[in-house]
Amino acid sequence: MANADAAISFFIKAASNFTALLDIYTSVAVVERRKSKLVAMEKQYCVYIMTNKMNTVFYTGVKNNLIRRVYQHKEKICKGFISRYKIVKLVYYEIFQDIYNAISREKQIEAGSRPKKTDLINSMNPEWKDLYKTL
Repeated sequence: MANADAAISFFIKAASNFTALLDIYTSVAVVERRKSKLVAMEKQYCVYIMTNKMNTVFYTGVKNNLIRRVYQHKEKICKGFISRYKIVKLVYYEIFQDIYNAISREKQIEAGSRPKKTDLINSMNPEWKDLYKTL
């Protein structure tokens, strides 16, 4: 009985050591993969303004994957304000390399008045076309 307990204890320790080693290996491999991807591709952050079909409501946001986010709006995957007001049309965006600059710009746009947002949209997209197709 003591030998069986010792054997079980040995296997439990070995399994936990193996799991710990696997976790370490996986973490290192993921970090290495991330490093190589970061070298190959820089992060981009987008500040964007979306509206409904009638251009009566604005939604300002910041995301690192604008295509995915606009898709979520269009497919009504997002709940709350976005689905309530049917925010589906991308009318303005800016691209940043630094998340802090992007967040700062988003706050600046959000704090602006409706006429300022309208002027901003008109400067890039005077016809208020859906820019999703151009991404």
